Amino acid sequence: MIEAAEKLGKGIGISAACRAMGVARSNLYRARKPRKVMVSRTPPPRALRPEEKGKVRTVLNSELFSDCAPREVYATLLDDGIYYCHWRTMYRILKEHNEVHERRRQCRRPANTKPELRATGPNQVWSWDITQLRGLNGDCYYLYTIIDVFSRYVVGWMIANRESAELAEKLIVQTCTKQGIEQNQLTLHADRGSAMRSKTVAQLLGDLGVAKSHSRPYTPTDNPYSEAQFKTMKYRPDYPNQFDGIANARRWTRQFYFWYNHQHHHTGLALMTPATVHYGQTETVYQKRQQALDTAYVAHPERFVCGRPVSPKPPDEVWINQPQREHQTITLAGPATSETEPGAQAVSRATNGRAITSLDTAEHRVMSERPLAQPGAPSVLLPKFELELSHNH
Repeated sequence: MIEAAEKLGKGIGISAACRAMGVARSNLYRARKPRKVMVSRTPPPRALRPEEKGKVRTVLNSELFSDCAPREVYATLLDDGIYYCHWRTMYRILKEHNEVHERRRQCRRPANTKPELRATGPNQVWSWDITQLRGLNGDCYYLYTIIDVFSRYVVGWMIANRESAELAEKLIVQTCTKQGIEQNQLTLHADRGSAMRSKTVAQLLGDLGVAKSHSRPYTPTDNPYSEAQFKTMKYRPDYPNQFDGIANARRWTRQFYFWYNHQHHHTGLALMTPATVHYGQTETVYQKRQQALDTAYVAHPERFVCGRPVSPKPPDEVWINQPQREHQTITLAGPATSETEPGAQAVSRATNGRAITSLDTAEHRVMSERPLAQPGAPSVLLPKFELELSHNH
């Protein structure tokens, strides 16, 4: 094609010929220049001989200098009256053997498996976390929050003056009792804070029959629902810069969580409130919305250029770290076609241990679906705790 463009260009011009033949002019000009034959360059007489380079490399990789930069090696040898070459030449020698990298000892952490949790209904996967609330005169209060991953409903919360595993135990027990959690029904996910990884909490979850799951170290995206809920709270217009005492903090938080659970139309829930999804009122709200849209469509069909509007529904399943499947677009939380049996499913590949305290992928991948317990349903409370006044609502 290039030769034909050259011949045609003699009559109509190079630009026109290239357009007619579909050839880029740069390719034509490049073809005119013969490629230079690369000739191996003879090393100059002052260059180090191969055996000298080998000796320098041996010194650089010796036990004495294995964790030192070439500049440090160069200066140390020079102080001892030894000179092999300049430190820039040392770099070039290391580069020839692909050894130019961080030479100091690095912290190597073991690989952590990503937790994968799936919920197809309320009270199957909970996420909990602790955040700080600023008080006056440098005081600090700790807000413990447990949120249902499927419905985004805050099932339990508490404010205390300290971060404690014992306080977390009480909140978990009271919340499980209030929601009527049964054995092997729930997975409780958290990050790797000291209270979350404490032995007392682990033993409590084992007694309750609740599987535990943890985020990977330094990976806040493994606990997205709790983090997003805290951001929603702290970006509220009336969120105080400082709380005037713990009583004031509890009062404000109680009002916020009532708004969040019963009035906040959540984007991830098709603009339904968490309470609507948590307590199974989704279909009623959906029918009411669809009826309003149908009425508007009948009155003014010309305003709906895409046809009859359809009210969206909340997702059928919600994931923390949904595993990637072939030919499927991955979303953090949204409707997806599942290849497994319907029902509550929670998978944790990040935890190891006994079957009751943590999920094992091979043995506990599928958990049976259970109906949601209504508020106030009786449940078994561990004898070590007395059901005291909680800030749950």
